[in-house]
Amino acid sequence: MDSLDWANLPVNLLDLVLEKLSSPSDYLRFSDVCMLWNSVAKDNISKRTAPMLLTYTGKAETWSLCDIIEDTVIMQLELPNKRFCGFSKGWLITMDANFVVTLINPFSRIKGRKAKENSIIALSALKLPKTFEQRTRWAKQCDHYIFKATISADPISNAEDCIVVVIYEESCQLAFIRLEKDTRWTYIDIQCRQIEEVVYVEDTFYAIDYLNKLFSFQVTAHEFNSDEDVILVAEGFKPGDICKRYLVELSENELLMVQRYFDYKDRRRVTTKFEVFKVDDYNCEWTKINSLGDVALFVGENSSISVLASKNLGCLPQNCIYFLHDWDRHAIDFGHGGGDFGVYNIKNKSLLPIDTTHAATLLKMSDQTAIWAFRS
Repeated sequence: MDSLDWANLPVNLLDLVLEKLSSPSDYLRFSDVCMLWNSVAKDNISKRTAPMLLTYTGKAETWSLCDIIEDTVIMQLELPNKRFCGFSKGWLITMDANFVVTLINPFSRIKGRKAKENSIIALSALKLPKTFEQRTRWAKQCDHYIFKATISADPISNAEDCIVVVIYEESCQLAFIRLEKDTRWTYIDIQCRQIEEVVYVEDTFYAIDYLNKLFSFQVTAHEFNSDEDVILVAEGFKPGDICKRYLVELSENELLMVQRYFDYKDRRRVTTKFEVFKVDDYNCEWTKINSLGDVALFVGENSSISVLASKNLGCLPQNCIYFLHDWDRHAIDFGHGGGDFGVYNIKNKSLLPIDTTHAATLLKMSDQTAIWAFRS
């Protein structure tokens, strides 16, 4: 049977095949066959898999895609040895020494195979830092010039709706570009000192600063005006300890803020606890929640996602937060180490290691930040 026949099998037959799959790795390979099979896999919510762990192997341009539930390496991907500033809608986001932002589809770059067409998309360059000294400095540290990035839609299958948003230059600035409409970046002035996270939920982008103030904005056809288009959604509050924030989409119209608290022992960062908040729309403030119910969260500096534990192929515990060792500003002062990763149980407030030997070994060996990767 030729490839055309495989790509045109009846959907009801593919549904039956999908029902017979018993592991997340089989599900991932099923979705990689062609666009039709990927679409069927996405539509079958009962077969959703937990995010895979993407880690650098130490070998030239070689990353491993690992299933942490089964503790197996599914495949190796051919990607550059550098920090990625975001993973969104199945695409990695990065920047080069010329300040050009690039989107990379990791699932189209399986090692040993020819890379698929359009697996790398180069966007326009961000505006350069003001001084020569700053430009020289950031060119050498281009992996960190963009602190975080996200996209609104797949740049291939839905290019007309694809908007890329980045937090850049010491986390003080926001910018966006519409893939098929803009040749230059639009720069947003939120007027806060440090933006820590940006996500896209239900036609709206949300950004949060270091004081937990939550802002929203929409990118429409009209000319963007920061004073009019940026809205304060929730007042902030000052955390009592050193912490980092993640925004996670819980559903199509619900957003969670996850606060990760940590300490430093022997010049190494150690996570101590997590707290989870949701927005009280009536009072425009954050409200702490004490249970995630049937949800498991996966948080990291590149990407964060929520998964229904009962709808997962693997044995995934509910009411837990899986976390990775992130790069952050404090790590520069205290040295980089990859050991701060594990699982936090919201109910009993306990911290556990990721109890899969292979995945834990890969995390400790990698000199790049690991990534939660998932098909979109």
